[in-house]
Amino acid sequence: DIGDIVRGKDLYLGNPQESTQRIILENNLKDIFAKIHSDVMSTSGSNGRALQKRYKDTDNYYELREDWWALNRDQVWKAITCNAGGGNRYFRQT
Repeated sequence: DIGDIVRGKDLYLGNPQESTQRIILENNLKDIFAKIHSDVMSTSGSNGRALQKRYKDTDNYYELREDWWALNRDQVWKAITCNAGGGNRYFRQT
């Protein structure tokens, strides 16, 4: 599930030959969320203090990933399905 991958909770270890790709993907996601974390931490005022208190994890950014996914899952779905319409069915009948 894409949400599990984004949130860093995908437990499927899968094919051993793909473990290198999995590590690369996880490192790329950490880099992306490190940049988001940096932007969030630069917020000032009471919102900034609340965000700094919430997002203390600077290793895997689990809280930030959870919140990002909650806010953006519909946009990710639209990107995957290219806003297909037709009931937004992912699978077609064969």
